[in-house]
Amino acid sequence: MSGTNTLETTARVGYAARGVVYMMVGGLAVLAAVGPGGQTGGSRGALSTLVGEPFGQALLVVIALGLAAFAVWREVAAISDADHRGSSGKGLAIRGAHVVSGLIYLTLAFYALSLAMGWSTSGGGGGGSGDGGAQSWSAWLMAKPFGRWLLGIVGLGVAGVGIGFVVRGWRGDVTKHLHYAPNAENWVVPLGRAGFAARGIVFMIIGGFLVVAAWQSDSSEARGLGGALRTLQEQPYGWILLGLVAAGLFAFGAFGIVQAIYRRIDAPDMDAAAGDAKRAAQRGARKVS
Repeated sequence: MSGTNTLETTARVGYAARGVVYMMVGGLAVLAAVGPGGQTGGSRGALSTLVGEPFGQALLVVIALGLAAFAVWREVAAISDADHRGSSGKGLAIRGAHVVSGLIYLTLAFYALSLAMGWSTSGGGGGGSGDGGAQSWSAWLMAKPFGRWLLGIVGLGVAGVGIGFVVRGWRGDVTKHLHYAPNAENWVVPLGRAGFAARGIVFMIIGGFLVVAAWQSDSSEARGLGGALRTLQEQPYGWILLGLVAAGLFAFGAFGIVQAIYRRIDAPDMDAAAGDAKRAAQRGARKVS
C-alpha cells in the first residue's frame, strides 16, 4: 500500500476498529444464543465487557481512537464524495447517511474512552438494556414540532437502509470497493454477503421499533442494536435466529478487517494540500520581503 496518505491511513484504521466492535458484538451474541455466557447488549455493552479485563483499558483507548478515526473518515468521505456517489438524490442520501453515521461513531468513540478513563461504568443505559441511547434521542426528537412524524420517517428510513443491506447481501456487489487476490474471492464474497444480510435484518428491526415508538408516542418502545438482538432471541426458536444473525454480525466485523486492508480509498491528499499551502505561504513571504 505504497503512496498512502494520512486520510487513507485514518480510514483503514477506522474500518478495522469498526470491524473489531462488530466482531465483539457478534461473538458475544453467539455465546448468548448457544449457552449461558455472552450477552446481547449491542456495541456499548460489548465495549463494557473490556472493563476490568487484563489490558482492557489500553484496548478501549485503542478502539476509541480507531472509532474516532472512522468518524473522521465518514465525514470527509461524505463531504469530498470520496466514494464517487455523486450529487443525485440517491447519492446525496447516502452521503447524508454517512454524515450521521460519523456522528454516531464519534459518540461511541467517546463512550469507549469514558470507559477507559473511568468516567462511565454504564452498559449503555436503559437499565442495562443497551437501548438507552435510542430511547433518549427518540424522546428528544418527539418533543420537537412534528417530532412523531419525524421519528416515524427516520424509522422508515432505517428500515429502508436495512432492506437495502439485505438485498446487497443477497445479490449485490459486496466487493465493489475492494481489490484483492482472485483466489480470495471464495471466502471474501460469502463473508460480505452474510455480514450485510445480518446487518440489514438488525436495521429493519430497529427501524420497525422506531416506527412503533412514533405511532404510540412512547420513546420506551425504541430499540438499539442490543434490543434488536434480544427481539430475535425472544422469538420461537430464538436461539437459532439469534445465532444466525449474530454469526452474520461477526462476519460483518471480519469483513471490516478485509476492508481495512483491501478497500480502494480515494482520500483527498491532505499532506500534499498542506505542503502546497506551505509553499504558497513561503512564496508570498518572499514577495513581501
